Amino acid sequence: MVLAGLAFLAGVAAAQEDRPQITTLPRNIQKKKKDEGPRAVGVLQMSASGKVSLVPIAIMINGKFWDAGAYKADPVPMALEPGTVYEGERGGTSLGLFTVGSALHSNSVNAANPWIGTGAWVAAGSEKPDKQLRAEAVPVGIDTSDGPPRLTRDPAKVTQPPSSTPVSAPSAPAPSATASGDEPPRLTKPAAPSPAPSPPPSADAKPPEAATAAARAPESDSGAAEGDRPRLRRGKPVETLADDAFPGYSKPGTKPASTAGKVVAPAAAPVEIVPAISDASGPEPHSFAYGWLSDEEGERRQAMTALAKEQLLAYLVAQAKARIAIPASQPARRKTAGKRPEPVFSSVKMIAYDLWLNNQPVIILSAEAHIPPAPGSPPVEDDLPYFILLVAYPDLYNNLHQLYAGVTDPRHLDVTPRLDLVDAVDADGDARGELLFKETSDQGSGWVIYRPTADKLWKMFDSLNPE
Repeated sequence: MVLAGLAFLAGVAAAQEDRPQITTLPRNIQKKKKDEGPRAVGVLQMSASGKVSLVPIAIMINGKFWDAGAYKADPVPMALEPGTVYEGERGGTSLGLFTVGSALHSNSVNAANPWIGTGAWVAAGSEKPDKQLRAEAVPVGIDTSDGPPRLTRDPAKVTQPPSSTPVSAPSAPAPSATASGDEPPRLTKPAAPSPAPSPPPSADAKPPEAATAAARAPESDSGAAEGDRPRLRRGKPVETLADDAFPGYSKPGTKPASTAGKVVAPAAAPVEIVPAISDASGPEPHSFAYGWLSDEEGERRQAMTALAKEQLLAYLVAQAKARIAIPASQPARRKTAGKRPEPVFSSVKMIAYDLWLNNQPVIILSAEAHIPPAPGSPPVEDDLPYFILLVAYPDLYNNLHQLYAGVTDPRHLDVTPRLDLVDAVDADGDARGELLFKETSDQGSGWVIYRPTADKLWKMFDSLNPE
């Protein structure tokens, strides 16, 4: 009977060892109090010439997201108040700090980014110390004169009458190394003459540093009192760039500069887009990078590409079924025999993030595809590009579990918008990562934030379709 019980327990233990393990988050992250905001999310536009501007996207207040370009815009949005500090991040790793100096509004009615912020960008590791390193002051009690150090009492304890008053009491003997007293002798230097007392400052007076900073600080024309709005991460206001540094934008309340007689500059080079976060009490940034094992990335790329091909073919079949049927009076065309040409992929990009902090990758693949003409047939006149975005993660059985699959083309952006991944970012301050996309639909360009869950991507914010 005992042997049977031991065999049963051994079988249960073996079954538990074969069962896959589920990794949980660290305890310090699980017990962390949720950040209710204010927490602002934006993107930094960095040009090759060194100009950096901030595009506000969303701001979280009491756990709910609002459009950062419109929240408390009276007339300047709260997210672009002078002195607001944003931390630029790449994959959750800090790249530097951007301090807003001025807010500019687009002169165009249907601008993709109505508001931008200009200011100063300081890359991580390039900060200069405020004060130069100096040697420490001489410790109290050490004589720095030319002569040898002397053992004396503390000059603060020795009372000497003024020179103009006659001395009636006998003078005290000069202290020496063998003098005894209440306190042991120690090294000291002669007391320096005290400076003349300065007159007390008035109630309205400010220190020179504060007066200089106050003179430089641009006034906030947000129109709301300090107690009526929460505060983002703040810093010292910085000097603003010239208005003509960003053509098409001007300060609110001023007339845009005239472009008559000016040479129009050629199209600017593509800019680098970096997510940015401003939060006065949020968690410190941490990396969402995922480290591939040997030969793992190549296998995942093949699996994701095969899944993208399946989604594209399914999209083409659905589009063919949705076309208008040929009227019965017209003769039906003979179907072309042969196999459908394989799609040709280009601009394939794949990246993985450890968004859940459990060493389980969330893989994002984006690509463009074209369908070549069938052999022997003339080329297609309107060869449309197809935009594909896939988000998946390996499940417990190491199979790809699909979270999102979006296939669209320029003619169907109203049905399925095109999504271009910007980066992973902690949008709500819970130490987990979300995905920030640039969205292109028939309504224009915007921004959308998704939170990956176990089954799908859950939309947290959409600038084109606010809820």
